[in-house]
This record gives sequence, structure tokens and C-alpha cells, in this order.
Amino acid sequence: MIALIAFSLIAIILVAVAIFSVMQKDLLYAVIGTGVISVILSVFFFLMQAPDVALTEAAIGIALTTIIFIITIRNTSRYEDDPKDNSLEKF
Repeated sequence: MIALIAFSLIAIILVAVAIFSVMQKDLLYAVIGTGVISVILSVFFFLMQAPDVALTEAAIGIALTTIIFIITIRNTSRYEDDPKDNSLEKF
């Protein structure tokens, strides 16, 4: 019974963080949100007795992907463009 409550609570937190990541205009916060999603998924996999998958998710999802996204955001603009700003009209 306690395990079911823990899984349900973690699933609700996972959905909330996913919605947070999708709704962000600041791309750095969105990437941090996806890193948190990877942490939660690693905990899920560990609780389901799959430590090898949890370690792989932690290594790839948290470390590698997040670092690549942060480097990409650092080399481009940090904020998502406003869809009302039509850049094609300038030409």
C-alpha cells in the first residue's frame, strides 16, 4: 500500500514538472525541468528494481543531455521568441 502511494506521488510530481518544462519561455528553466524529469525517472526505475536502467537514465538523461542543451542555449538565445513577433515582416 505504501509503495502504491509512493508511485502515485512520484507520478504526480513527474507530470507537474513535465508541464512546467513545456510551459517555460526561458529555455534554461525548461532544460533544468527536463533534468528533474530524468531524476524522477531514475528514482522510478530504481524503485521498480531496475538499477541498471536507473543508472543509465541518470548518466544520459541528467548529465549528458542536460549539458549538451545548456551549451547549445549558451551559444544561442536564452528565451523563446514571442510568436506575436513576426520576424518575416522585417524583410
